[in-house]
Order: sequence, then structure tokens, then C-alpha cells
Amino acid sequence: MTGGGEGPPLPAADDPQRATFLELFFDLMYVFALTRISFRAFEDLALEPGGSEGWSPVTGGGKTLLLVLALWAVWQGTAWATSRYDPHRGWLQVIVITALVSSLVMGVAIPRAFTQTGLAFALAYVVAQVSRPGILLLALGRHRDRRLQLRMLIVLCATGVLWLTGALLPTNARVAVWALALVLEYLAARFGWPVPGLGRSTVSRWRVAAEHLAERYQQFFLVALGETILVSGLAYSGGGFEPARTAAFAVSIMTSVLLWRIYVQRAGQILAEAVTKSRHPASTGRSAADTHLVMVVGLVATAIGYQLTVEHPLRHPEAAWVALILGGPLVFLLGRARFEYEVFGRVSPSRWVASGVLLALVPVLLHTAPLVIATLASVVLAGVAVADARRARGKPPEEASPPL
Repeated sequence: MTGGGEGPPLPAADDPQRATFLELFFDLMYVFALTRISFRAFEDLALEPGGSEGWSPVTGGGKTLLLVLALWAVWQGTAWATSRYDPHRGWLQVIVITALVSSLVMGVAIPRAFTQTGLAFALAYVVAQVSRPGILLLALGRHRDRRLQLRMLIVLCATGVLWLTGALLPTNARVAVWALALVLEYLAARFGWPVPGLGRSTVSRWRVAAEHLAERYQQFFLVALGETILVSGLAYSGGGFEPARTAAFAVSIMTSVLLWRIYVQRAGQILAEAVTKSRHPASTGRSAADTHLVMVVGLVATAIGYQLTVEHPLRHPEAAWVALILGGPLVFLLGRARFEYEVFGRVSPSRWVASGVLLALVPVLLHTAPLVIATLASVVLAGVAVADARRARGKPPEEASPPL
């Protein structure tokens, strides 16, 4: 660790910087954690053939989403800390390492988070969340942000009690208590971490290193995209190499390439420029956080759809299978439409057209083989990529024009 004894930390907002190697190492933990999410979804969503009965896919999907949101809360809180303060300082490196280890423990605990390993998952989550403002509170000295960290610490300690209490309860009660804790945390963050007697913050006034924060979101998107490839590759290598399975694997890889292309075609490349140009960079950064969360949820659902398609390419699908294979790209496109608005202040018609087509295909393809469904989803995404390329052909690169 470097710089641990060089006085109080300074905000990094006026000093654009690249992500540190430690931050990239931290991101690697999420490749593992997201892969665990995808594989445990088969239990939560009852995705084995004949297992999707009644409301089990819906309630199971809610449990899977709860774990995704918890992982995202840890990652996002750490990314904001390294984007607001000097990430080379020793105290901030301690925050990142703590979050790294906690994320690894959470990933290990994910498969049985609602049964045997709930306490390990909750304890790792609470440590990651509480240690961050606790360390900052000590390191900031008399800095003006110290009051904000105190409010964060109070809120996260209160919700931490809910996390630890929930870990000791039966499954249904545990889900309810953990969901309540997450809702309280997300609302507190949305409204500036209000605490009676200590006030609240106005997020738009926060100083933030725009380029660093934008790069962190881009990197996490790539981590989630890499997870889709990893899941499909593991599913394909774990069975035979029949023509149908090979075709399904090829379609999954093509779909991942298209998702990458749609993300980077233009908005994904200039997110940093959009945040920098914004009248309120921190507000734009927070909005981009919500948008990337939506896109990541879409990628996780897409990865689960890949696994289903590769393992059962020609089998009669369950309704939940169709919802995942088509719903994953649909959720991604909706998040990508919002992302485009954040960067350019408008949304391309191709996003809405493609989303409408995917939604319309759901009831039509309920009795169609997963390989056919996945192929059609890939064709729809290819249409969006082609439309983007045609719109940009022969024109100068479009500049960011954020509405905030």
C-alpha cells in the first residue's frame, strides 16, 4: 500500500485517472460471483425440465435478483469511493481489499445463501458495507465529507442488523428481511443518506472523478459480458458436441458479440465525456449506475438463457425458459435505451422497435425449441447493430449531450 501516512485524503474529482490494478483485481471477483449467480438460478427459478410449476420461477427469480442487487451494492459503493478520493492512498486500498475479500466470500456463499451459508453471505456483505464509511470517517479528518460518511455508517449499521438477523431466520422470512434491508439502503442512497439531526446530502453537489467513474462502469459491464461467455462455454464443454449443441454455443457467442457492439456504439465509448460535460456530473454518474444495473441484470438473464439453450437446444421449452432467452436481451435493450438518453438526450427508434419485437415474440415462441428462440433473439440484436452502423456511416462521431 502506498501513501498511507501522507495526511488527509483529497477528492479526486479534479484529477482524472485510470482504474488501479487493485480495482481491476477487485473486478475479477465478480466474474466468479456472477457465474455463481447464473448457476444457482437453476435452483431458484426451477429451470430443470418439468420444474417450472406455479409461481416457483417468479419467487425464485426474486431471490436471485436480491443476491445480484447485494453484489452490485458492494461493487458500486467501492467504485464511488475510489472515484471520489485518491485510490492510491493506503486507507482506500484497505477499503478495496476488504470489499474484494467480502465479495469472494459472498460468491462462495451464493449457492446456499438462503439455507446453510446465509450467515456467511450476510456477514461478508455487512463487513464490506460498514467498513467503507467507517474507514473513511477516520481517514477524512476534518474534511467536509466526514459528515456524509457518518450518516452512511449509521444507516448501514442499522440495515446491517437486518442482514444479520435475517440470516438466522427461515428462508421466506430471510428473503423478506434482506429485501427490506436492501430497499432501505437504496432509498437512503437515493435521498442523500438522511439521518435525523444530521441532515442529508445533495448528490448533485458531490465532487467525483468523472472519467474514473465512467471507466469503472464500463469495466463492470465487460465483467458481466465475460460472464455470459464463461457460462455458455462451461455449459458446452460439460456435455457432448452434437450439432444442435454446437449451433447453440455459436449463437450464444454471436449474441455476446452483438451485445458488446450495441453497448459501445457510441454511447459506451464516450460515457466519460458525457459525465464530464454534465451540469451535475455526480447526478449523471448516479443515473448511469442505475442504467448499468439494468443492463447487467439483462446480461445475467441472458447468460442463464445461454445455459438453457446449450444444454437443451431442441427440447420443448418451459415458459420460464422463453422468458429468460428473450427477456435477457429485452432488459438489456431497455437499459441501453436509457443509457443512450443519458449520453445524448435522445433514444434511437431501433431500440424501441427491437424491444417491441422481442416482447411480441414471447407468446409466439412458447412451444418453439430454445435454439430457434435464441437464434431469433440474436437476429433482432443484429438488426439493432446494423441500424447503429448505418446511422453512423459517413458522419463525424457524435458528441455527448447529456440532458442533466
